Amino acid sequence: MTLEEVQGQEITTEIIDRMQCAGISLEELLVSAQSQECLTVGVYESAKVMNVDPDCVAFCVLATDEEYECDIALQIHFTLIQAFCFDNGIDIVRVDDTQRLSEILGKTDESGEPKDMHCILVTNPSEDSWKDPALEKLSLFCEECRSFNEWVPAITLPER
Repeated sequence: MTLEEVQGQEITTEIIDRMQCAGISLEELLVSAQSQECLTVGVYESAKVMNVDPDCVAFCVLATDEEYECDIALQIHFTLIQAFCFDNGIDIVRVDDTQRLSEILGKTDESGEPKDMHCILVTNPSEDSWKDPALEKLSLFCEECRSFNEWVPAITLPER
């Protein structure tokens, strides 16, 4: 093996480790925010919150899966939400597993169908900034990704 190959493997391992840590932190953040009633779930519900009080939004998760990847309307909503987040300095990540998000949050409607998990906002409950170690880790992860021109990093949630 050459030095470049060894360094390439180290970098790849480092990136995988960082992604796994980000996935664990995202799960911790969602569970913590849900217990404090600081989550807004759903594209339309999130758009309402962003329109009324953008300063209360601390973090944004956009989620899709293979079933919705070609949904043009959803992709337009994602583009608008991303633009809003960039304009307002809100960290944003992408997750490719709405089913896993449903498992973490246990979100179903009255009929037992899963709720719209395509956009999840973590909000601050009041003027006092809500401090959570997982939120801080994710903010650092997003900042690091932006330094590599990855504006909406993809995160893989850990399996249970």
